[in-house]
Amino acid sequence: MPLSPPARPRQRIHSRRIEIEGFRRDDGLLELEASLVDVKDLDYPIASGLRRAGDPVHHMRVRVTLDGEFNILDAEASSERVPYPGGCDTIGPAYRRLVGLNLVRGFRRTVGEMFADVRGCSHITELLLSLPTAAIQTFATFRRDNEDTPEKPFQLDRCHALECSTETVRRYYPKWYRGRLKTG
Repeated sequence: MPLSPPARPRQRIHSRRIEIEGFRRDDGLLELEASLVDVKDLDYPIASGLRRAGDPVHHMRVRVTLDGEFNILDAEASSERVPYPGGCDTIGPAYRRLVGLNLVRGFRRTVGEMFADVRGCSHITELLLSLPTAAIQTFATFRRDNEDTPEKPFQLDRCHALECSTETVRRYYPKWYRGRLKTG
């Protein structure tokens, strides 16, 4: 269902694009490449100088290499367009610390702790928070999500629609349906 129409006339002044692409390498590993781009629709005066409308204020990129268990084997971050050259664009190497983390086991909490405040770039760190679900979608390309396996499918009980007592699970994953939970 789409959003309702805006209540009042308006003018866009800012756009943030986050894009994540999943790749399978020839060695069987997967890579995610993510980018965040902020653009103003108006000229934007900041301390380091004027950013013209349409010129990116931020353009950050991240690449992580994953094994089949969602472990990060390699990581790289870069800042191609920044508001404060010589400052913002120097933090990329800190993100090598992602190597060894697992994207689906405590990743968001750990990233928040590792790169909070001055220990990281708020934009790169925000971009990283989108990687777990993008990784799941990338891996899902190669798995039938309701095949008959002894293990409960990964996605069940991880979102509202796929809670095991819902009609959705009864319909599409009957083996894992556990009926309506009693309340009260």
